[in-house]
Amino acid sequence: MKSPCNNVCQLDPKSGLCIGCARTLDEIARWAEMSDAERERVTAELPHRNRGQSPIKNRGQSRN
Repeated sequence: MKSPCNNVCQLDPKSGLCIGCARTLDEIARWAEMSDAERERVTAELPHRNRGQSPIKNRGQSRN
């Protein structure tokens, strides 16, 4: 699976996420060693992270 890196590599100090790809430093460092299932899980979470949401935490809640 291709890396979600888009060459905008800077960590947000508040969230701890990369501003470019929304991965954590640990996820970035371990990407090459992760299983396909781990990569798929991380990739599925990225759109929610970019919006500041957790797909699990905010499930079923409406946004006002």
